Amino acid sequence: MNWQWLRFSELGVENLYDALALRCRVFIVEQVPFLDPDGIDQSSWHLLGRDAAGALQAYLRVVDPGRVYAEPSIGRVVTAPECRRQGLGRVLMAEGIARCEAAWPQCGIRIGAQARLERFYVSFGFSPVGAEYIEDNIPHIQMWRAAT
Repeated sequence: MNWQWLRFSELGVENLYDALALRCRVFIVEQVPFLDPDGIDQSSWHLLGRDAAGALQAYLRVVDPGRVYAEPSIGRVVTAPECRRQGLGRVLMAEGIARCEAAWPQCGIRIGAQARLERFYVSFGFSPVGAEYIEDNIPHIQMWRAAT
């Protein structure tokens, strides 16, 4: 997997298009209609994973501290449907956590996770914080991972 770690202004139109297309395939077509371009992309880092042929297979964004939470926040974690059940989501998440730890070594990471994925995030050291809540008609839970 070829990883790119880019600020919004560095994405360029091809990367931006590919990222939004993958996010729409999963978050809107598979799950539930909602406004994916939410105005937060511009103050975020974007991690794009492309296969050897150059196709975008994995993506996440890391929102700068102070924008959504006091800490950096990982979100929009997505892998292409045809790549699932191969461990790519685990590789993607580990890469995102490593990027956060390098950029903000003294900060923990806070996420708003889909509740059905709680065990996945717990396996990365995240702990649930508070009660479940509904976001975009999907149960979510806020989760926290302390700085290491």
